[in-house]
Amino acid sequence: MRDYELIVVGGGPAGLAAALAAWDGGVRRILLLERDGALGGILNQCVHNGFGLHRFKEELTGPEYAGRFIDLLADTGVEVKTDAMALSVAPDKTVRYVSPDGGCRTVGAEAVVLAMGCRERTRGAISVPGTRCAGIFTAGAAQRFLNIEGQMVGRRAVILGSGDIGLIMARRMTLEGANVLACVELMPYSSGLNRNIVQCLQDFDIPLLLSHTVTNIVGRDRLERVEVSQVDENRRPIPGTERTFDCDTLLLSVGLLPENELTRELGAEMDLRTNGAVVYENMETSIPGIFACGNVLQVHDLVDFVSGESARAGAAAAAYVLGGERGSGRVLTVGNGAAVTYTVPQRIRLEAAGEGVQVFFRVNRVFERSAVVVRSGEKQIARYKRDHMAPGEMEHIFLPSKLLALAEDGLTVSAEEVKA
Repeated sequence: MRDYELIVVGGGPAGLAAALAAWDGGVRRILLLERDGALGGILNQCVHNGFGLHRFKEELTGPEYAGRFIDLLADTGVEVKTDAMALSVAPDKTVRYVSPDGGCRTVGAEAVVLAMGCRERTRGAISVPGTRCAGIFTAGAAQRFLNIEGQMVGRRAVILGSGDIGLIMARRMTLEGANVLACVELMPYSSGLNRNIVQCLQDFDIPLLLSHTVTNIVGRDRLERVEVSQVDENRRPIPGTERTFDCDTLLLSVGLLPENELTRELGAEMDLRTNGAVVYENMETSIPGIFACGNVLQVHDLVDFVSGESARAGAAAAAYVLGGERGSGRVLTVGNGAAVTYTVPQRIRLEAAGEGVQVFFRVNRVFERSAVVVRSGEKQIARYKRDHMAPGEMEHIFLPSKLLALAEDGLTVSAEEVKA
C-alpha cells in the first residue's frame, strides 16, 4: 500500500483548497507539503483587503483569507508538513522532499496535486541597462520586507511595470511615507486590475506612464536616479523622450512565472503560452493521476479563482484515487484564436465533461464592446457578449456539454470587436 492516497505539493491558497476538496471528496490519507514555515503562501504578506469577494462574499485581507482555509483544514485529518521542500515528483507518484526534522525522504501516493505557485521576473530577465547598485527590488520582495519584516525599502521610488503587486506596493509605500514618483509601463495598457489602478494610483495622484520603460539605472552604492523613455509600437525607446527621476528605489513588477521545475522534470506536457502544464477539463496533466492548479498552472489575477480551480483539481484527484482513471474517449483540443493569448484547459474529454466545462483565457489587448467567439473549424458554436476585456483581467466562459457535442474538430476561442 502507498504511504498516502494523495500528496499536495504547496501550502498556499491553491494547495489548501485542493487538499480540503480532496478530503471532502472522501480521501483520508492526504499529505500537504509546504516549504515555508507556515501555510498560506503569498497571502501572508498581502495585508491589503480585496480578497474573498467571490469565495466568501465578504472583503478580507490576505492573511484572513488564508486563515479561513487553514481553519477548515484543521478540522480534517490532512497531515501537514511545513519547512518541507519537494525536490522531485516522479510519474509513479513518488515524491522526494527534505525537511529539518526528517531529512530527505521519499513517499508514494496514488495521486499528486501540483500547487507550487509562481515567482517574480527579476531584473536579469528583462535586461535593464545600468549599474548594479542597491535599491532595486522585485515588488513582491519589497512587500515582504515591509509587511512581514517591518523594513522600509526606500523613500523615493519608481515602479517599473503595472502588475497588481506593483500597483499595490505604490499605495503601500505611499501610506508608509514614501514618495512614489511614477509607475512606468512598457505596454500601451496596464497589466493590473482596473480597481487597483484606481485605488492604488489615481487615488494617490501617482502618474501611470504607459508606453514607457526604464532605459538606464544610475548609482554607485545606492540607486541615485533612473532614466525613463517613451517607446514606439515595437517597444523600442524613442530618442529624445528621456526623463530622469531622482530616486533611491526601483521596484520591478514585470510579470510572474509559474514554478514548474518539478513539472518539467516529471515529464508532463507543457504549454509555452502559459508556462504551465497542459491539462484536461479536471486539471489532470498528461500524466494520469497528477494534477496541477493555481498559479503553477496559469497566473491568476484573483485568489478566489485560484481557490475555485484548485478545488476542482482536489475533487478530481479524489475521484481518481477512489475510482481510477477517467475514460479515454473522444478528446477536444482547445486553442487560442484571434486576440487571445492562451486557454485553460487545453483538452476536454467529452465523456468526462459532465454538464460542461469552464474555459479560462486572457486577451492580448483592451476591448470595449466585444464578443468571445468559440469555433470548431469554420463553424461558430458559441458567442458571448462582453462590455469590457483587458489583458490584466482573466476571462472565462462556460461551455455546456450540448455545445461541446457540436464540435467536429478542436475548439478555438477568439475575441472580436462589436460595432455599435
